[in-house]
Amino acid sequence: MGPTAPAPTLVTCPNCGKTNRIPAAAAGHPRCGSCRSDLPWIVDAGDDDFALLAEQSPVPALIDFWAAWCGPCRMVSPVLDKLARERAGRIKLVKVDVDRSPQLSRRFDVQAIPTLMVVVAGKVVARQAGAAPAAALRSWLDGALAGNRS
Repeated sequence: MGPTAPAPTLVTCPNCGKTNRIPAAAAGHPRCGSCRSDLPWIVDAGDDDFALLAEQSPVPALIDFWAAWCGPCRMVSPVLDKLARERAGRIKLVKVDVDRSPQLSRRFDVQAIPTLMVVVAGKVVARQAGAAPAAALRSWLDGALAGNRS
């Protein structure tokens, strides 16, 4: 049997304010049960559930390899959360703590943190190491997503 998905998280709809239960893995993307607006999809993943949560994501996954002790990671994290909110329904933000996920760090040869990747249909289509300003991250993400539209 494969790994099971983590418990759902609660997200407040930015449109109507209702609280929604968001699964870590799903066939589509999260929408508000009340107003049907797209909801931001932000999950934590590790060695055991990365394939389910990121590589099998129905929408492009923005992967954030980070660590609690990393200052640049703490600076980039709110920017990534904002990008996930701005692109609700179009991306899934998957956060990977490198200290808790050594196999993933080795598999993707993470040498510096933060390291960001965009994964579409299980394949890495873009990668960037180090902290960058919000405008640069937005441009990098939009370029990665634009290059992978079907």
